[in-house]
Amino acid sequence: MMVLKDFTIPFIGLKEGKHQFDYQIDNTFFELFDFDEFNNAAVGVVLDFHKKTTMLELSFKATGTVNVNCDVTNEPYEQPIEGNLNLIVKFGHEYNDENEEILIVPHGEYEINVAQYIYEMIVLAVPSKRIHPGIADGTLQSEILEKLEELQPGTEKKETEEDIDPRWNTLKKLLTDNK
Repeated sequence: MMVLKDFTIPFIGLKEGKHQFDYQIDNTFFELFDFDEFNNAAVGVVLDFHKKTTMLELSFKATGTVNVNCDVTNEPYEQPIEGNLNLIVKFGHEYNDENEEILIVPHGEYEINVAQYIYEMIVLAVPSKRIHPGIADGTLQSEILEKLEELQPGTEKKETEEDIDPRWNTLKKLLTDNK
């Protein structure tokens, strides 16, 4: 079970220099944030953590896929994603996260939780309009698309003589007999 503590980095015990942290993100991670728009997720996140004497530089890179439903057909498909996020952590008198690229933490802090930043980076890496790749090249076969094509205006189905109930033929004769 993945918990938010897994994303807490105690930087006070780290030596100055570069450190690397790897995270494998799946649906249990998004359940921690009550986010249910992904059917499934398989995203690898690499965090390059550079500790300096007066600040921390964090560079996140995410690659992988999320299974989402198409906005047009509601068919699930694998959406490849890539995301990058750079964050500078400085030390100040009070906590301040108003700037999206600079985080200010109080001088007494000894750890930082990066879960929120990973969550936002992955969610923002997914396109706002999710369209199944089979729609663009015409290879997607689904019941919904067939029904949409059937109900499309201008493509009314012509009734053939075989589809008409024979009892109506007698009534049609009445119309033609009056002329």
